[in-house]
Amino acid sequence: MYPKLSPKQQHHLPHILSAPRFATYLKATGNDRTQALELYSWNLQISSAFLVPLHVLEVAVRNAIVEAIEAVHGGTWPWTQGFIRSLPNPKRPTYSPARDLDICAGQNDTAGKVDAELKFIFWETMLTSRHQGRLWSGHFFTVFPDAPRGVTSGPRRSELRDNIEHIRRLRNRIAHHEPIFIRDLQLDLDKILACIEWRNAATAAWVKDIQTVQAFISLKP
Repeated sequence: MYPKLSPKQQHHLPHILSAPRFATYLKATGNDRTQALELYSWNLQISSAFLVPLHVLEVAVRNAIVEAIEAVHGGTWPWTQGFIRSLPNPKRPTYSPARDLDICAGQNDTAGKVDAELKFIFWETMLTSRHQGRLWSGHFFTVFPDAPRGVTSGPRRSELRDNIEHIRRLRNRIAHHEPIFIRDLQLDLDKILACIEWRNAATAAWVKDIQTVQAFISLKP
């Protein structure tokens, strides 16, 4: 799977990648430079493979939440005072959904453009208990129709929020080019597919068919 590294590559790559970054991989491979470079390559490839299910997950969940917001606040929700007042606005450096929305709504002229620009964490915060009464009590199973029944919308909404937080942390590590090889990547993939399935089981089945994460998990050096 991994091409043989030339002497020059073995010499230069650790320096180009930076000693502190490469040290994580050396430690994991008992200071074997060749094995560390193979692990680094595998980490790059599986990180890239995760972008496909992560893409569908983010779009699917975001669109579901937008549907619920629109059902309560209408199509101009980014500029509707009732919705704006429902958002927390903690001081920096804590993330503020209200501040994020204010910036995006000020820079874009349609709701579709706004929701595409909002940070992923914005959608996670929309799944907190703060919005249970007005938003999720009546709309959770409408916008997530394939979510398991057996409990009320509150516990399901809480479970989804926990999974989205877990996935966001994986997404952030990939986005910042950090190692993910020490994670339970099968669990990560399972959570992504489960969240998509709650939105639509057919879409989750499609993602499961086209994703390559599973194959890379089995090829870990």
